[in-house]
Amino acid sequence: MTNIFYYAILDLSNEREGMSMAEKTLVFDMDGTIADLYGVKNWLNDLRTSNPRPYEIAKPLVDMDALNILLDTFKIKGWRIVVTTWLAKDSSTDYDNLVREAKIAWLRKYHFPFDEIHLVKYGTTKANCTRHHGGLQILIDDNEKVRNGWHLGGVIDANKNIIEELLDLLIKTT
Repeated sequence: MTNIFYYAILDLSNEREGMSMAEKTLVFDMDGTIADLYGVKNWLNDLRTSNPRPYEIAKPLVDMDALNILLDTFKIKGWRIVVTTWLAKDSSTDYDNLVREAKIAWLRKYHFPFDEIHLVKYGTTKANCTRHHGGLQILIDDNEKVRNGWHLGGVIDANKNIIEELLDLLIKTT
C-alpha cells in the first residue's frame, strides 16, 4: 500500500508544483496522536516517578513511512510542520529536560520532518506557540478539549485515520 500511496503523492506533487500558497501550518501533538505513550505498560507510574521510559519506547500510532511521505509533500507545497506537545503533568525541571530529550529522539528515530518544535508545560495553550505564524493552522491532536479550544484554523481528530484526513486536506488545499 505504501508504494501506491507514494506514487499518488508524487503525481499530486508534480501536478501542482509552482503554485503559491499563503502561510499554512500543520501542528502535531505527539502523545496519543503519533506516539502511543498510553499503550506503554505502566506509563503513568513511570511519569509519576520521573522515568522517561514511556517517551523513549512508545510505538508509532500511524505508518510513519506513509506519514513522512505525506508531510514531505505538504512541505513541498509550502506548509510548515510544527510539533507542539506537552510535558508530563506536575513535573520537575530535571524531568522536563529528560522528556524533551526523549521526545526529540523519538521524532528523529522515526524521521518525522518537523520544522519547529515546542515542548511545553502541561496545560499550556498550544495556539500560543504558533499564533505568530498567522495564516491557516491545522491542529492534529487526540485531546478533544484541546481541539475544541483551537481557534487558528481547522483540526484533525487523531483518534481517526490521520493519514486519510491529511491526504484529504492536501487534495483540498493544493
